[in-house]
Amino acid sequence: MPEREDGEFVSMEKAEAAWARAARPILERTAATYNGFITYGDLAKMVQEDTGINTKQLIHYWVGEVAFECQRPNEPLLSSLVVSATQEVGPGYEKAVGAVYPGIEIDDLQMQAAEERLKCYRHFGGTLPSDGGTPTLAPKVQERRTRARLRSTGAARPAQYCPTCHLQLPMSGRCDS
Repeated sequence: MPEREDGEFVSMEKAEAAWARAARPILERTAATYNGFITYGDLAKMVQEDTGINTKQLIHYWVGEVAFECQRPNEPLLSSLVVSATQEVGPGYEKAVGAVYPGIEIDDLQMQAAEERLKCYRHFGGTLPSDGGTPTLAPKVQERRTRARLRSTGAARPAQYCPTCHLQLPMSGRCDS
């Protein structure tokens, strides 16, 4: 159960409401930076510090709900800005999308979140590139996809050559000559 710094217990409902009020300006500031995002862990730490209400409950049980509670009508999903340590949105985000956009079919949740983040940057006054910006996957997500694509196409790393005899090096990386 959450508790205040003075040791007084607070209901989870009241704690989440307080955390959501604290999270909104944090998420708005995040949206003001093109390609900005924040991790669940950082958001959880910040809202607990800002409110003085702490919990030992694992963040995946509550922080996604807090991010979703920041939502206001006719706004892009601020919760798209909140990602895991691997820089992916999680199942809670998919649930939020379903609540705000009923009936939407999502082929690629990470790309859908990137599109929603771009809407956030535009809506909340982010400084955008002159072309207006494009939906961008978080760097770690993009890197994993690039590696997977290279593996699936059979693309290997470029051949390495010995600087002395100019023969291709074996897998060991040491010349046999």
